[in-house]
Amino acid sequence: MNEYDSAKIADLLTDEDNFELTTNEHEADLMVLNTCSIREKAQEKVFHQIGRWKKIKDKNPNLKIAIGGCVASQEGEKIIKRAPTVDIVFGPQSLHKLPKLYNERVNNETRQVDISFPKLEKFSYLPQNSKDEPSAFVSIMEGCNKYCSFCVVPHTRGHEVSRPVQEILEEVSMLADNGAREIHFLGQNVNNFNGMLDGEKSTLAKLIELTAKIENVDRIRFTTSHPFEFKDDLIETYDRVPELVSHVHLPVQSGSDRILKLMRRRYDIKQYYELVDKIVEVRPEMKFSSDFIVGFPGETDEDFIETMSVVEKIRFDESFSFIYSPRPNTPAAEMEDNVSDSIKKERLQELQSKLYYFSNGYSRKMVGTSQRILVMGVSKKDPGQLYGRTVCNKVVNFTSQSVDLIGQFINIQIVEALPNSLKGNLK
Repeated sequence: MNEYDSAKIADLLTDEDNFELTTNEHEADLMVLNTCSIREKAQEKVFHQIGRWKKIKDKNPNLKIAIGGCVASQEGEKIIKRAPTVDIVFGPQSLHKLPKLYNERVNNETRQVDISFPKLEKFSYLPQNSKDEPSAFVSIMEGCNKYCSFCVVPHTRGHEVSRPVQEILEEVSMLADNGAREIHFLGQNVNNFNGMLDGEKSTLAKLIELTAKIENVDRIRFTTSHPFEFKDDLIETYDRVPELVSHVHLPVQSGSDRILKLMRRRYDIKQYYELVDKIVEVRPEMKFSSDFIVGFPGETDEDFIETMSVVEKIRFDESFSFIYSPRPNTPAAEMEDNVSDSIKKERLQELQSKLYYFSNGYSRKMVGTSQRILVMGVSKKDPGQLYGRTVCNKVVNFTSQSVDLIGQFINIQIVEALPNSLKGNLK
């Protein structure tokens, strides 16, 4: 979501306010930091970056610094009090106002703060995607109503609001006309999408079916789904829509029913297993990725063992795991945290080791197989190579300087499994 928002901020400034991007921060008139507050570490990085930029601003007083995103929404004017060098603070739902906020700051020397929640207003002001890329993000809804006890998102992005279906389809059609072959729908709770279509509320399943009918759309993904909202009609879509990829991100967070209840996740592990089984029954080749929180307040050795049992049973293809981080205004932040930092780190290391074991195992099994990949672009590490992604979202690097392949689907022979990618040869 932040990648999507950052791209829109860049498009907004270059399209509407006559800015141009620069790779030299010492030349900049405006620096924008789009932030995430889902973990404390990410939030602290914000102020470290502001400290770096202050040194540049000391030499260039005309430079303006803008802080956007969830940290901005969470902290508001407190950012300016802590870091007076900041000129503009704006939230995720008010990013379309940045050009106006910049002009106000330049013209009247008053620091600007707008962390309001004008629902879907921003989508009426954002310019069309400026890049013709093989894969495109499309934000279909914002916010979340779940109020998990550890999560700050409902406070920083607001309640759930869904975009109208027709508006989304028009954006997808434009992207497909410009070369996008893969559409990636985004939302904090994406499978609870309920945008309006012909005067009635629609569903993510219906949106996917309509999207698959658009010419040149060959792959469809969505992130992030909540297990509680993964309804039967969405499961059935995997049977009807081959364009919907055989990979789903299904955050479990913990394998302990006791911890899940404290997290307010609204499901237990039995229900999670039943959901996975239903999806696999419809799409046997399905691969799952997940999120895990280690060291949640009160987590015991037995709770952690139950989490490891989930990993052993599901054998996730890819996962993201972190030590619990208390966030402002969340119930979990008020809970007694009696798990030592050393134990948290030991558990995280054990969990990540097991997750890597299964992920790497899937990669090794792909060696010797032929995989259909969407070629995404030139490798960042080797300009003599291109890279693409499999249907299960594995990155494949292969030697080629034929940029005409970018945006095309090709078959690649997998020859090696590397820690974070695959190596292949053109067939």
